[in-house]
Amino acid sequence: MYLQQVDSNGPAPDTVEGPEKPLKQFIHKSSTLPFGQQNIPLPSLGGPTYSTAQELIQQVAYTLSDRLWTYSPTSFDLDVAAKQWFRDGAPNAYGYPTNVESMQLRQGAASIALGYIFSKDFDLKKRFTPQTVVTSSSSLSYLHSALEQLSLLYSVANPFVAHVAAVDYAGRSSSLVTDYSSTMNLVEELGFALVAASSVHESQHMALFATLLASIMPSIHIYDGVTVGRETTRIIDVFDQVGLHTNYQTILQEVSNSSQKSDDMDSKVERLLNAFNGELGTDYGLFEYHGHPEPDAVLITFGTVESSLSAQVASSLAKDGISIGVLNVRVYRPFVEKEFIRILPKSTQIVGVLGQVADNEAVADGSISSTLYHDVVAAITFAGSSQIPPVVVDIKYPREEIWTPVSIAAALQLITKKPLMRHNEDSGIERVGQDIRLLDSTNAQQYVFWDTDDSPSANAPLVFGSALSKDSSSNITLTSRHDNLTIGGLIRTDIRKSKQTINAPFDIEEADLLYIGEAKLLDHFDTIKGLKPSGKILVKLPGVKDDEIEKRLPKMFQKAISTQRSELFVFDPSGVELVSNDSGLESYLLQIAFLRVGLPNLEKIGLDKLASINGSGSIFDELATSLERALRKIEVPEDWKTSEVDSPNDSLPSALKTNSFVAFDKAETEPPSYLKDWKTAAQGLAFKEAYELKTALRPDLTAKTYTVRVKENRRLTPLTYDRNIFHIEFDLGQSGLKYEIGEALGIHAENDDLQVEEFVRFYKLDPDEVVEVPSREDPSVLENRTVWQALMQNVDIFGRPPKRFYEALAEFADDASEKHELQALGGPEGATEFKRRAEVDTVTYADILLEFPSAHPSFHDIVRIVSPMKRREYSIASCQKVTPNSVALMIVVVGWVDPKGRDRFGQATRFLNKLRVGAAVTVSVKPSVMKLPAKSTQPLIMAGLGTGLAPFRAFVQHRAWEKAQGKEIGSVLLYMGSRHQREEYCYGEEWEAYQDAGVITLLGRAFSRDQPQKIYIQDRMRQTMGDIIQAYLKEEGAFYLCGPTWPVPDVTNVLEDAIARDAKSLGKKTDPHKEIERLKDQLRYVLEVY
Repeated sequence: MYLQQVDSNGPAPDTVEGPEKPLKQFIHKSSTLPFGQQNIPLPSLGGPTYSTAQELIQQVAYTLSDRLWTYSPTSFDLDVAAKQWFRDGAPNAYGYPTNVESMQLRQGAASIALGYIFSKDFDLKKRFTPQTVVTSSSSLSYLHSALEQLSLLYSVANPFVAHVAAVDYAGRSSSLVTDYSSTMNLVEELGFALVAASSVHESQHMALFATLLASIMPSIHIYDGVTVGRETTRIIDVFDQVGLHTNYQTILQEVSNSSQKSDDMDSKVERLLNAFNGELGTDYGLFEYHGHPEPDAVLITFGTVESSLSAQVASSLAKDGISIGVLNVRVYRPFVEKEFIRILPKSTQIVGVLGQVADNEAVADGSISSTLYHDVVAAITFAGSSQIPPVVVDIKYPREEIWTPVSIAAALQLITKKPLMRHNEDSGIERVGQDIRLLDSTNAQQYVFWDTDDSPSANAPLVFGSALSKDSSSNITLTSRHDNLTIGGLIRTDIRKSKQTINAPFDIEEADLLYIGEAKLLDHFDTIKGLKPSGKILVKLPGVKDDEIEKRLPKMFQKAISTQRSELFVFDPSGVELVSNDSGLESYLLQIAFLRVGLPNLEKIGLDKLASINGSGSIFDELATSLERALRKIEVPEDWKTSEVDSPNDSLPSALKTNSFVAFDKAETEPPSYLKDWKTAAQGLAFKEAYELKTALRPDLTAKTYTVRVKENRRLTPLTYDRNIFHIEFDLGQSGLKYEIGEALGIHAENDDLQVEEFVRFYKLDPDEVVEVPSREDPSVLENRTVWQALMQNVDIFGRPPKRFYEALAEFADDASEKHELQALGGPEGATEFKRRAEVDTVTYADILLEFPSAHPSFHDIVRIVSPMKRREYSIASCQKVTPNSVALMIVVVGWVDPKGRDRFGQATRFLNKLRVGAAVTVSVKPSVMKLPAKSTQPLIMAGLGTGLAPFRAFVQHRAWEKAQGKEIGSVLLYMGSRHQREEYCYGEEWEAYQDAGVITLLGRAFSRDQPQKIYIQDRMRQTMGDIIQAYLKEEGAFYLCGPTWPVPDVTNVLEDAIARDAKSLGKKTDPHKEIERLKDQLRYVLEVY
């Protein structure tokens, strides 16, 4: 085994005399880096060091991989260290820099990795070198297709490992959640291995083990991506690059020497783990038991925080003699049932499975169980033991669950009758066990910082934590969380300091010192709940006198301070002249204040360390001398204890819900615009090379555009009918436009010329003036337009204005009352009136400019504050194989009458409806999810409402063309819905002709208002359930729905009923909801709704 030399960080450096250094700007770079900003050079990463799990995982991936592909939202920063190492040219274990590819997230992601591995030009010398992906669980759905192919071809592929940060966005709450369930479902489906790390201290080891496991089967290493993966802490035994590579090669060689061809996959994994433990001197197991030696009840867990906390709680309870235990699953796949049964204590009578499911709805749904529960039940059921098997209980929890010692104890309480928690009368905090705390506060100091993310001192905790880490005799942990949705953005930072190694993956519950950087957040959070009795509170209250403090602090906060006998300090940086003149010094002043209040006995040593980190001793000495003017202790009045509060403290949350890993960027910048005369355009056109100009059709648009001409424009509904549905067909001519079945045609419409003329006259504009505007798509590209052209093609002057337009327009108002009204409409107080204007009056930008004449921005400002026009996309209603020189659309004119009696129209549909034969139109093509199945023999089941029939006209034309070519085609079931057959049976003669020709097998027509009882498309589908079962399930057809969203639940229910009925007839048990999800992944359940 290779051992890394253990070095000491040593004492703080002595102060060296010399020229004064300028103060450093301690900038938060990424929460995945130690203390948010230290990017450690790859060769220096090793031994006892401060790091994060995410950094160590990148180290393993970079060192042992040929290439490293990363897929995740940019703000997740999963690859920030690896990218820097690649830029530095740091070599991997094989002597060359690992190519780090940051890839976009989209369907089919990771196909490039497959292409590289299986390329005919691939260097076969790298055949056994691992290829690695670093991603998040939120991104796995995009990688599914490539991973599935890799699984099938793995016998001829490189070793492949994915390091997956378990993090995703919860749709409804917008918070970041720890997501294991999606990965567990994926590995079950694809046959990947899945390994979990239970702490930052294990992250490097488990990343290495997963890479070794990839030599046997494709593997995934998963870890908490919300908190633990970003926690800065001191790790004693970090392997450097040489150590990683040496251990990697040694273990592989040992396993290779002892392997046998007859070994099954379970045996191979067990042998690998034994070799891993033997080489590293560790004691990892596929399953690891903690707690009482003869428990009555055992809780099964999987996941980083779940496993770590449950093991600590169970071990603590066992000291009290409580017969309960926890079995942590480290290697979830393959799930080695024999080893699971061996590890499970024989005395166990009840097994609780702590299994993650998607959300609270799944928790409440009795028909849904966690995947871990199914594995445990199967292992116990088929164990073959002669004794009575234990009862298995499914303890489900949603991804949003934030685990604490108390919530883990509550889960354990579900499987035992003995009380596990007691209530502390003084603090009101639930305690685990009779006298048990997972972190002994007598041997640890804990500090909590709450602040706004744009505060000058927001990064002060990072500096403070870094300074504390200079003491080699102590261990520091630091965790930061962001909430970008509360009072403009908050950040909470927890710092723990102890002589012992710290493994506490939960919010601080007994802080020695609590800092509140903004008094307003006391109205949103019960911050004092995390403070220990008699703890210290430091509140920033700039410019507030002692007799004003009571007015600034909420009553319930006052009462809690008095009740808990807390010490209260006020931090007022405005009292120090240096800081008043330079707000950038506030962070340094706070660091000194926190040191004086939190660690008064170590102030002198602490100041030296802070000065060495920040780079200026004299300024720190001056700030320390001035601190008395900014820091004062407040005597807490006795009557605060009896303060009457409007609502109890319990109504406020004590924990911050993480919804981002970075502060919200509040700066809003827009590209400048300039009003130029005709000479500017003339110079550009005359000297194109000098001005680097290119002539292009609509250069402002990123999509490739074409010019086509109207070939046919005919109304499909009667003139007397209130809905104008029309068919429009374009001649492609020599445009070169190509389109596929199911794609959409983007129409780059123009505003109505009469309306533009009226606006130009009213606003007193010169239509021939030239506007030069940086493109909204690419500010480096300049567009030249006359005012007339800009209003016709660029500026959405007759569109609906958002709130920000009112706010921007207020800046130009000369009249005070108009300015006030515009500001109100742009702010919270005008929400109701704004909604009425937008949804009832349907006002436009032009209407607002007319209504508020004193607000008269120049035209170049109009271009800046009015949104640009957007193309409108419509499903193509033709097949190019059938009509190679034309493209058709089916469109309904959007029109209404506003409260003033004015006729209003949708901009694009009116533009198209007015076009005459021969008129030129600018168009583009947009891909769509509406794709035909791979085989012509696969049935099509299509449901279209109104103009949602458009893509199905193309589908049917294509199947008719295939039939004419002599191909065998699958059955075609077409369901259509509209109000009346006489008026809205669009393309009716075509459908019936196709049915007579044997192309359409079943034509299900639902005209909802042609009979007393309404009949909808789902009713016709239910009436032909047998045909759907045959085509969709027996013959593996594909289902498509196009149109409005409202029928989706009902139509889906029909399909789920069909799945359930078919399964019942076959004697199978199935979950229709999961089956629909599977069909969706196979592109056999496709929705295009609006």
